[in-house]
Amino acid sequence: MKLLLALGGVLASLTLAQPCQGSAPASLRTVETSVLQGCLAEAKLLVDAAYNQTQRSITQRLHSGSASPMDLLSYFKQPVATTRTVIRAADYMHVALGLLEEKLQVQGAGSFNVTDMLTEPQLRLLSQASGCTIQDQAEKCSDKYRTITGRCNNKRRPLLGASNQPLARWLPAEYEDRLSLPFGWTPGKRRSGFLLPLVRAVSNQIVQFPSNRLSSDGGRSLMFMQWGQFVDHDLDFAPESPARVAFTAGVDCERTCAQLPPCFPIKIPPNDPRIRNQQDCIPFFRSAPSCPQNKNQVRQQINALTSFLDASMVYGSEVNLALRLRNRTNYHGLLAINQRYHDQGRALLPFNNLQEDPCLLTNRQARIPCFLAGDTRASETPKLTAMHTLFVREHNRLATELRRLNPRWTGDKLYHEARKIVGAMVQIITYRDYLPLVLGRARARRTLGPYKGYSSKVDPRVANVFTLAFRFGHTMLQPFMFRLDSQYRASAPNSRVPLSSVFFASWRVVQEGGIDPILRGLMATPAKLNRQDSMLVDELRDRLFRQVRRIGLDLAALNMQRSRDHGLPGYNAWRRFCGLSQPRNLAQLSRVLKNQDLARKFLHLYGTPDNIDIWIGAIAEPLLPRARVGPLLACLFERQFSRARTGDRFWWQKRGVFTRRQRQALRKISLSRIVCDNTGITSVSRNIFRANIYPHGFASCSQIPRLNLSAWRGQ
Repeated sequence: MKLLLALGGVLASLTLAQPCQGSAPASLRTVETSVLQGCLAEAKLLVDAAYNQTQRSITQRLHSGSASPMDLLSYFKQPVATTRTVIRAADYMHVALGLLEEKLQVQGAGSFNVTDMLTEPQLRLLSQASGCTIQDQAEKCSDKYRTITGRCNNKRRPLLGASNQPLARWLPAEYEDRLSLPFGWTPGKRRSGFLLPLVRAVSNQIVQFPSNRLSSDGGRSLMFMQWGQFVDHDLDFAPESPARVAFTAGVDCERTCAQLPPCFPIKIPPNDPRIRNQQDCIPFFRSAPSCPQNKNQVRQQINALTSFLDASMVYGSEVNLALRLRNRTNYHGLLAINQRYHDQGRALLPFNNLQEDPCLLTNRQARIPCFLAGDTRASETPKLTAMHTLFVREHNRLATELRRLNPRWTGDKLYHEARKIVGAMVQIITYRDYLPLVLGRARARRTLGPYKGYSSKVDPRVANVFTLAFRFGHTMLQPFMFRLDSQYRASAPNSRVPLSSVFFASWRVVQEGGIDPILRGLMATPAKLNRQDSMLVDELRDRLFRQVRRIGLDLAALNMQRSRDHGLPGYNAWRRFCGLSQPRNLAQLSRVLKNQDLARKFLHLYGTPDNIDIWIGAIAEPLLPRARVGPLLACLFERQFSRARTGDRFWWQKRGVFTRRQRQALRKISLSRIVCDNTGITSVSRNIFRANIYPHGFASCSQIPRLNLSAWRGQ
């Protein structure tokens, strides 16, 4: 209301909350401003009502203990703080335009782009009154330290790579209506001349495999998979709409299978092996849109995180969250830790003071809440929680040591210098140790190669397609969480916990031995090997979050539905983008996949390789030599990680970011050493991302090089 009053008399009619009414347009190419104002006023009422109804519904289900798996997943996909404000503004604008489009269609405007009917002043009015043009500019920029939000990394374009901005598009979006509706929305609507298969049918026919076919990866550890997820949560998060009910109909999409924005339920194919009721569905909610950047109203998705590899999963991507994460009881530059529980005397993450806490549902007797971290998904699994805990401890270890070396440093300087070192650690581990094992060492050397310096002309933003492509890590998950004792033995009763039973189970960290057994399990257990006949374990494909009621989710189906939701082009468009061949028929697809049976299944389902959803097409390709991806994923990853490095003004190797002595010291760091320094573990794997079965490949912590912080004395 304050915003509307501030905008003055031209917007005064908005406060009357009139419905989307008004006289007919003077022509079918003009719209009266009063009609536009009425549509925006009605949109605000509808969006606010949907948000409020959703909040009441989730609260009621959490209280009653009847929450569904989707409630848990959705809770951690919800936008918070500034992100929520930005998304609400975008929802106001998109719903208002939808209402206006409906009105004009009723009045006989025929086929049109609704924004073409609006004048530039009307578009500005809509953007201002919805809140889309409001940007919080309170954060100060610095040449010495990164901002929390990623702003001012690029001095020419301060918002490039900042949080709460649209994801980049490497190829134009492909929507059913060319603007926002995902393919698969309208029954009978064809894509490239063929009907799209139901994503659950693709999951059943291509992803499903019997458990006896599971192969472990002789070359990669589960820590390799876990680092990929940790890094992904540093780079991107496309939150879902806060509404769980339809904007215009008020229908609760968790309770029905209605297909009304923002709800895009996954339909069940005939003869589904698990879900017998074909009228049922797997609930699915669209990613929240970003505010339109120009008159082209093609739907884009928002990245709630900074696009930089800056350890934002530890420190946050919003100023208010970053402040919450700091220890405010002293001025020693520390991060906050848990005040109720510890792990053998070592710190645990603080609890997140959620009004309604879904982690409590996973064990109602334990009453252990979710944890608070720089990324909202930190409590998703104990394995991910362990990584977050490890790096909070490392920050505090560094800040404490820096204070010993520099007793005159302020708390802010200690915080920023420790944060800067942790950010460098994440960059080094990712580029030196992780990516060569993803791409194959020879290819990584050829395509990423040595650092060549910063360029302000390079766009570092995370690409929309990367948010789906980097989910290749789902194929590496074993069906269990493994916990090992100090001798790396599975001796405890809960040494092998089914994956479907660990999601959001924060209590398992607090009450079942802390993070050391989990980290040992990650180091000494091989990852699952992705093979064409065994892509994703059924713990993720059929039993995801089933511990809390109704219908277990299907991660493979969710990934494919998400690519349609985001308007991502199909498999061949990305092959073309990467300079790879585009198979047109069975013979050509068989050659690309080196598998005629699999190619036949794809063509039976999709009709043409053009329509294959990017996630399933990319993970189905044969792995490159000594890599864990095929040619398409290799291309997309090389492009993303090359841009993330070259377009980052604070990259650790850039001159002036660290001194020469500091850079030399940083080259000695390793994830193995971070484990040694912050846990009770005394023997670690030397090459932590390689498959090592204890004691082979393991070494005493005394043999693992330490980071010498003397280069930071007096700086």
